[in-house]
Formats: sequence, C-alpha cells, structure tokens
Amino acid sequence: MKGMAAALWTEGLKAGRSKMPWLTGLGISLAPLVGGLFMMILKDPQWARRFGLITTKAQIRGGAADWPAYFGLLAQAVAVGGAIVFGLVAIWVFGREYSDRTVTDLLALPTSRGAIVGAKFVVIASWSAALTALVYALGLGIGAAIGLPGWSIGLAIDAAGRLGATAALTIALVSPFAWAASAGRGYLPPIGAMFLAIFLSQVIAALGWGAYFPWSVPALSSGVAGPDAQHVEAGSYLLVALTGAAGMAGTLAWWRFADQT
Repeated sequence: MKGMAAALWTEGLKAGRSKMPWLTGLGISLAPLVGGLFMMILKDPQWARRFGLITTKAQIRGGAADWPAYFGLLAQAVAVGGAIVFGLVAIWVFGREYSDRTVTDLLALPTSRGAIVGAKFVVIASWSAALTALVYALGLGIGAAIGLPGWSIGLAIDAAGRLGATAALTIALVSPFAWAASAGRGYLPPIGAMFLAIFLSQVIAALGWGAYFPWSVPALSSGVAGPDAQHVEAGSYLLVALTGAAGMAGTLAWWRFADQT
C-alpha cells in the first residue's frame, strides 16, 4: 500500500503531539484506582464504614477482596470503560481531520487513501493496546500495594490473557465509530452513535440477548458478567469480527469514494 510507512509516521506524530494520549491514559487509569478502592473497602470494612453506600456497592460488585476479584473488575473496566475510551480515540483520530479542516489537504497528498485509513486504524489499535497494558500494570502495582491475597503467576498470566482478549474484542468494535466520524464530518455524530451502542449493550444484555449484540459480547466473554457469559459462542465472536470488518470497510469506502468537497 503506497505510502503506508509515511502515513504511519504522520499519524504517530499527530497523536504524540496532542494531549489525547495523556487524557485517555488518565481516564483509563481511573479503572484500577477505583477498583483498588473497592478492594480496600472490602478488605477492611472497619476502615471503610464511614463510606456507607459505597461499602454496599463494593460488596455487590467485588464480592471478595482478592486478586481474582480485582482482575475481574479490571476486565470489566476494559470491556465497558474501554468501549468509551477506545471509541473516543477512534473518533478523535478520524474526526479531527474535519474539525481542524485538514481533510482536504490530507486527501491531496500523493499517499493513497487506503494507506491513510490503514495507518489511522493501526494507530487506534496500538493506542488502545497501550492503554490496556497501562490498566494491567497499574492493577498489578495497586493490588500489590493493598496486599491482596490469592496471588500466583498463573493467575496473573491468565488475567493478562483475559484483558488482552477483552481489549481485542472492544477495539474491533470501534471501527463503526470511525466511519461515523468520517461520514458525519466531525465529533458529534460518532459520539452519539457510541453512547447509543453502549446504552443498548447494557439493555440488551440485561434482557438476555447480549450474545447477539456485538457491543455486549466483550463484557459477557470477559468472565465477569455472571451466568450470561456461558451463552457467548463462536457466533458471537464472528458477529464482533464482522462488525469490525464492516466498520473498517465502510470507512475505507467513504474515504475513497465519498464526495470530499
């Protein structure tokens, strides 16, 4: 693909010189921090009794103050919170070209449009993977600082695999938001589409049909969604893959064929 290396370099510079990596890193860091607070409340109720309802919520969400429960909270954060943070990354990468009015200059370059779109998706995937690694690293540090019981190397490796798989599913599902940012020529349409998808994922999962709605699948497959997780089968993962592929194909088609004047 003509100019792929140059497009990757350019997209990397755009991301590196913006404040978005810091903002998204700060946002995703709240997950292990809040999870660590819940673990502290569960571990020492006497220390946390002044928190009142927070203690009750922590007992409902966490169950036990140990490493398996904490890793479960992190997986849930990547599935649900990651849908928002990774989605914002995709929306920013594509939408900024319209809000900054650089899209016409970008399309006039000798670099192929396929390379430009491909480089953007590579940056989105790499950026989201780095945020997932940040969640895992912070989780290890916070869990160790709290002194959670139940640690083992095998558990840590299994948790890393679960987080990676959950993140991969979540990353695949942000491509339709990239198409919405392109077709909507900015930020507002894709942000609306993202929050609608997240809202529907919660409602449809609660109704027992989450395995058939792609944005519900990451949370169900992470192993922290209760009995509903057993209903996630190969067809659910195929649905996620098809949704991601459709979003990428639609975005590429828009950049290649839509009227950009």
